Amino acid sequence: MGMEEGAGVDKKITIGVCVMEKKVKCSPEVFSAPMGQIMDRLQAFGEFEIIHFGDKVILEDPVESWPICDCLIAFHSSGYPLEKVQAYSSLRKPFLVNDLDPQYLLHDRRKVYEHLEMYGIPVPRYACVNRKVPNQDLDYFVEDEDFVEVKGERFWKPFVEKPVNGDDHSIMIYYPSSAGGGMKELFRKVGNRSSEFHPEVRRVRREGSYIYEEFMPTGGTDVKALVIIQVVYTVGPEYAHAEARKSPVVDGVVMRNPDGKEVRYPVLLTPAEKQMAREVCIAFRQAVCGFDLLRSEGSSYVCDVNGWSFVKNSYKYYDDAACVLRKMFLDAKAPHLSSTVPPILPWKINEPVLSNEGLTRQGSGIIGTFGQSEELRCVIAVIRHGDRTPKQKVKLKVTEEKLLNLMLKYNGGKPRAETKLKSAVELQDLLDATRMLIPRTGPGESDSDAEDLEHADKLRQVKAVLEEGGHFSGIYRKVQLKPLKWEKVTKSDGEGEEERPVEALMVLKYGGVLTHAGRKQAEELGRYFRNNMYPGEGTGLLRLHSTYRHDLKIYSSDEGRVQMSAAAFAKGLLDLEGQLTPILVSLVSKDSSMLDGLDTASTEMEEAKAQLNEIITAGTKLVNDYVSSELPWMIDGAGLPPHADEHLPELVITLFSANVSLLAYFNLKGFLAYLLLKGIFQMPSSISFASKKVTEQVRLLAKDEEENHTEPSAYDLAPPYDQAKALGKSNIDVGRIAAGLPCGSEGFLLMYARWKKLERDLYNERRDRFDITQIPDVYDSCKYDLLHNSHLDLKGLDELFKIAQLLADGVIPNEYGINPQQKLKIGSKIARRLLGKILIDLRNTREEAMSVAELKNSQDQVSVSLYSSKKEDRYSQPKLYIKSDELKRPTNGENKDEDDDKETKYRLDPKYANVMTPERHVRTRLYFTSESHIHSLMNVLRYCNLDESLQGEESLVCQSALERLCKTKELDYMSYIVLRLFENTEESLEDPERFRIELTCSRGADLSPLEKKDEEAKSLLREHTLPIMGPERLQEVGSCLTLETMEKMIRPFAMPPEDFPPPSIPAGFSGYFSKSAAVLERLVKLWPFNKN
Repeated sequence: MGMEEGAGVDKKITIGVCVMEKKVKCSPEVFSAPMGQIMDRLQAFGEFEIIHFGDKVILEDPVESWPICDCLIAFHSSGYPLEKVQAYSSLRKPFLVNDLDPQYLLHDRRKVYEHLEMYGIPVPRYACVNRKVPNQDLDYFVEDEDFVEVKGERFWKPFVEKPVNGDDHSIMIYYPSSAGGGMKELFRKVGNRSSEFHPEVRRVRREGSYIYEEFMPTGGTDVKALVIIQVVYTVGPEYAHAEARKSPVVDGVVMRNPDGKEVRYPVLLTPAEKQMAREVCIAFRQAVCGFDLLRSEGSSYVCDVNGWSFVKNSYKYYDDAACVLRKMFLDAKAPHLSSTVPPILPWKINEPVLSNEGLTRQGSGIIGTFGQSEELRCVIAVIRHGDRTPKQKVKLKVTEEKLLNLMLKYNGGKPRAETKLKSAVELQDLLDATRMLIPRTGPGESDSDAEDLEHADKLRQVKAVLEEGGHFSGIYRKVQLKPLKWEKVTKSDGEGEEERPVEALMVLKYGGVLTHAGRKQAEELGRYFRNNMYPGEGTGLLRLHSTYRHDLKIYSSDEGRVQMSAAAFAKGLLDLEGQLTPILVSLVSKDSSMLDGLDTASTEMEEAKAQLNEIITAGTKLVNDYVSSELPWMIDGAGLPPHADEHLPELVITLFSANVSLLAYFNLKGFLAYLLLKGIFQMPSSISFASKKVTEQVRLLAKDEEENHTEPSAYDLAPPYDQAKALGKSNIDVGRIAAGLPCGSEGFLLMYARWKKLERDLYNERRDRFDITQIPDVYDSCKYDLLHNSHLDLKGLDELFKIAQLLADGVIPNEYGINPQQKLKIGSKIARRLLGKILIDLRNTREEAMSVAELKNSQDQVSVSLYSSKKEDRYSQPKLYIKSDELKRPTNGENKDEDDDKETKYRLDPKYANVMTPERHVRTRLYFTSESHIHSLMNVLRYCNLDESLQGEESLVCQSALERLCKTKELDYMSYIVLRLFENTEESLEDPERFRIELTCSRGADLSPLEKKDEEAKSLLREHTLPIMGPERLQEVGSCLTLETMEKMIRPFAMPPEDFPPPSIPAGFSGYFSKSAAVLERLVKLWPFNKN
């Protein structure tokens, strides 16, 4: 060894720690865990001497008397004399780990964002509002109900409001009225909370200067990136470490481990994010730097830069950080010394070698044919919303000038254009106009004709609907105004004529709101999924989710009840707390094109309803009369006995004009069906009489209510808008029930209007005709009042319910096709996009699982290759995470991956994770929708083999399940269909049986307990809720439906992947593997301190 090297060893490099004690020490003599762990490791190399300055030296002594050091660790905190430290640095010229001048930038969020943008680092879209004095009015700042506008740039809720002062951590998120409104305050952790939701706060702060930025949906996860970089390098980072935690935006509850520390798990950064980490450190000249990373819809953004930060409770990180800092110090002050990390780190020489036994993978625990070698890889569920209030509609023709002017006001003055009113301002205008138009006399007290009385009644109903609950929101109330007639009038300036509407059709749609029972059902079903759908290690799903091995995405249709069902389900699934609005905005994505509407199959459904009407009313000869009785579901109108027309002459002659619904008796056979058909003569009069009986009782109650409100009262004044309370309600309003009022916010006037409309629409007395399409609505109202308003003791409701249920059980399933072929055609049109997305989910899961399996083989090969190189290099190679196909083909710069559905990925970094099976990963996709999509998907699954292209193939659903489904008429609230994908790791990658599908379904809420009239029924009625049926198999036990077969059977009915919108994925990133072998080679060189 030469003298120079020997001298280097004899004279240690001094490292000064010039930091406030509260930031690095637990006591005057002891460093805090992260700093202490790293400093101890540096000293263990024998090359460094650590000098801690202490608060007295930093705050009181002159810089000339401060200890002299070769390298300086200095970073700002509250009370830190940064200017004094700058003077010391100018005097002694130590090597600075973090430059001092740029640390001033970190205390102003505006300067941080400007600096990030200057270096081309992506940040959320933002704008600054600068006030010189509190509450200063600014002409460039506008606040509306659902947005703020800064210098012409509009930020729709949800948006984020941050103080410009970087040391002020009171950050607000404001939510849109369509999601319930309100504000969530984020703050530094206090106990087990990091945020608080305030449903009543809707106006932004004005006492200071703020940044407003676009809210980035992150799936409930925040990423904390902590990077150590040598600034003089320009080829890439030496080290980057990222951790993810539960976002405070979701429910504000901090997840803690048994030691009371916040739970965070290391996640893998993409190549693009590693480049961002490098650029952040270069931009702010901070070699050790932490920053916050948002991942949203396939892109990454930096939303905060924290300066000096250390990871807590990660020994692997402490090892790596000490090695990187050692190299940094040696390169700066002793470049003649080797910075190569020794084969065994000094502090690990005496550590015992741990055995790998006991770390074997655990089986799925599923009873099946594959045993413990089978792993759950994917859960896909399509779920109907929870219990709701009846959906309703009011139609009336209006000629009043106030209403016609209102239509013109909101359609831009176009006389022939339709207007939709949804916002609070628009609906308030309509309410004001309606109040002025309603006559003061009560119903029946005027000499007007019947048509005028009916019009006045409808205006009262509109007024009552708009006043319901004292708040407005388009989430469950909307009004359409469609012009019907026009006339020519003289223009206001007297020059020429213009067209003006003189009559319009007003359509008010309301109701369909998720009830307290619906929310409870959704939460309980979420808990059931958590505990039963995810077998495996420890606490199952929560363990997977908290360790970022669970890839969860939740989708919802545009309907408010569906969105809130999804949020409530997520609350139960992930064991969250608090109100639904923050959960909805953070975790649920709306996709109306996939989960909404029947427009794609409207023609076919109208045809089916016409055929259905013909079969029921005209005794049409049934098609497929001679199909084997073993397959009753194959007959048109499934269940009517053969040659039913021979038993119907008397019924047709007597009740043809009444359009009697025979559909109630579908799926009944033989003599029983014949006897029931004979008894149907009493049905029309029974249902008409029963509905009139119920309606008359409600009318009397409504009359009392109307009389109580003939004089102006508080009811006529709209109380403060509080949609959040309506949407977040989880308990029964005991006070209303005790007072003998209807459940929820529905008054007797609206309840009467609901029943009166049903009576009028169901049976036209003048034409003596029944409308069978109204049967589901009658059943819907019966079921709602039976469950939620049993305390009103409406006479005849039980009888009406039984008749309506019998009829609805036949009508509803056949509205989606009267035979399997028609059901398949309609179902494939309605669910085409959803089916395509499900196939993409399954395909991505399979490819990912196969990549992991292939990766293990390729890693073994790389390990052998590396082992054959020089012995000193053997210990310095990193673990390689590379997609196997990169070892097989060169990269041409093109990303050939198919649609990755714009979904943000969070991957556990196995090098840092204290997890038994870090490679285990489960994908979950939840799709919340309405009854139509549940029926459509089920019809495709069970009848797909009837398509011409699949002749000879067996159904995806077994015979016993087909029989069971034939008897299951209703897919009630919270009904669901689940597909689970399992991988048998013992089968070869080429074997189709490596991946199998398990199909299950549930018919949802179960009404049968109410029929028993026992204690259970009484308890359910008190709680206004129904139990959810458990899942039933759609395949025989032990059978194997391969993924390959599933894809072949479903593909003809699914939207092709190329028809989906192109994904938005950062360049160079597909999943969590690098796309370039060159990247691997560079990482091997840049991370010489990692073991292979």
